[in-house]
Amino acid sequence: MFKKILIANRGEIAVRIIKACQELGVKTVAIYSDVDKNAPHVMIADEAVPLGDPTPIESYLNIPKIIEIAKERDVEAIHPGYGFLAENPDFAEACKTAGITFIGPTAKVISLMGDKIAAKKTMENAGVPVIPGYHGPKQDTESLVKEGEKIGFPLLVKAAAGGGGKGMRIVHSIDELPDAIESAKRESKSSFGDDTVFLEKYLDKPRHIEFQVLADNHGHTIHLFERECSIQRRHQKIIEETPSPVMTPELREKMGEAAVRAAEAVGYTNAGTVEFMVDGNLNFYFMEMNTRLQVEHPITEFTTGVDLVKWQIKIASDQELTLKQDQLIQRGHAIECRIYAEDPSNGFLPSTGTLRRVEEPSGPNIRVDSGITSNLEVTPYYDPLLSKLIVAAENRNEAIDKMIWALSHYVVMGVTTNIPFLKKVLEHEEFRKGNITTHFIDNYFKEWLTRKHGLPVDAIIALAVYDAMHPRKQEVVRYKEADPHSPWRYVGRWRIGGEIE
Repeated sequence: MFKKILIANRGEIAVRIIKACQELGVKTVAIYSDVDKNAPHVMIADEAVPLGDPTPIESYLNIPKIIEIAKERDVEAIHPGYGFLAENPDFAEACKTAGITFIGPTAKVISLMGDKIAAKKTMENAGVPVIPGYHGPKQDTESLVKEGEKIGFPLLVKAAAGGGGKGMRIVHSIDELPDAIESAKRESKSSFGDDTVFLEKYLDKPRHIEFQVLADNHGHTIHLFERECSIQRRHQKIIEETPSPVMTPELREKMGEAAVRAAEAVGYTNAGTVEFMVDGNLNFYFMEMNTRLQVEHPITEFTTGVDLVKWQIKIASDQELTLKQDQLIQRGHAIECRIYAEDPSNGFLPSTGTLRRVEEPSGPNIRVDSGITSNLEVTPYYDPLLSKLIVAAENRNEAIDKMIWALSHYVVMGVTTNIPFLKKVLEHEEFRKGNITTHFIDNYFKEWLTRKHGLPVDAIIALAVYDAMHPRKQEVVRYKEADPHSPWRYVGRWRIGGEIE
């Protein structure tokens, strides 16, 4: 077992990893930017080292600086968490070169699964079902349009290097396709530095269902069942649950076997997630593999009793998996809600400010994975995820009721959060019935997705008068967003309450 691990992340996931290390008796090193100096992960680590400039490229994405800190602190391993450098093959390779263990798969595997086209070809060769589409080398618009005609409509144009919904377009007719291809290419080039796209058949009543896998360095690979992740906004998950309300024992067995086959096909090691799309007829298709710990891993921990973060560390230290597939079972039902500093009634725009008061719900089978405390500043530098609220109960209906209660008792003052919106989703009749798809929010909450048209003139005048009477020193934010999935990159030209005309 390692003696000291550096956590190359921040927020709730850094706290989660540090606590797992503490239980294993492993010393921890936290890193932090200037705006995170009072963050919880800094407070609970054995050691904490400043990164300085809070811009992601100068802090949590700064590979040379992080490797240098790891060497100075005699670190044996680095845990990347999720986001930032977690799926960066250059970082994994830099760790290897420095003689430091990267807690995750190899750089080669990360690179392979990060290329959506190469990953799908690999899965096809392994006998894993993939969505019908075009993943070939022809990238000119004319050729792609011809391939789109063969697939049929509706279809998806997707960025090969994409994620988080960036570089993705839904196309309903041949007339829309050329513009959609060119638009997706431009966004993909801007976000990922690569304008390669591919085409896929758009599925009827699509569900996003993923399978958790664990694989050691000794040839053992298992799955830990599914997670239903269909409730999404901007193609990003906000509510996850397990078991999936649509799952049958037969489908679970088939999808679990496919997930293990996918992991084995690329020589995967450590924790990973194989993501599938499931259509209205319960046909399933490989979508992608996330080569890291997932945000929603706690619901799997609740229903299986397996600590995934500890197993990540054990596998990275070359311990053999003692978990056997036929001995794993699910107990009860678990739901996770992601608590974001954002305004659902205003296009889910991020919200910043000082957290004046934070009170977490507590009770049997209620868990809060949090990276916040009262008086902490929420800045525009990073993803607006504040915490994750997870509950477990004997069955799905009781889990929904428990989550609604927990959300009602979660107090976050100082910024706008999505807590009221999450409650509305859980209270919806179709959610209660389990009739959910990736279109759920678009179908039932369209009124929440429309940006408001600004504050009343009287309110704006009042704010201007207040500011004039209460001068204050303002901090100049030197901000260069490097995270391609950050919502701050895509808010456009906006003012308080709405978009500039």
